[in-house]
Amino acid sequence: MNWDQIEGKWTEMQGRVREEWGQLTDDDLAEAQGNREQLEGKLQQRYGKTKEEARKAVDDFLAKV
Repeated sequence: MNWDQIEGKWTEMQGRVREEWGQLTDDDLAEAQGNREQLEGKLQQRYGKTKEEARKAVDDFLAKV
């Protein structure tokens, strides 16, 4: 699945994102609104990841869905 598909189905995908990254809040997911850069930023904040680590985490997530 590519990010455009996830962005289009964001409401449905929020559950899978929450399963992957349980520290993200409903507010975090609402703020991201399917925007990949926003999600990566939230991962950096909540998990203390670097930008590269957050990008790789999202890439790994995309490969699984």
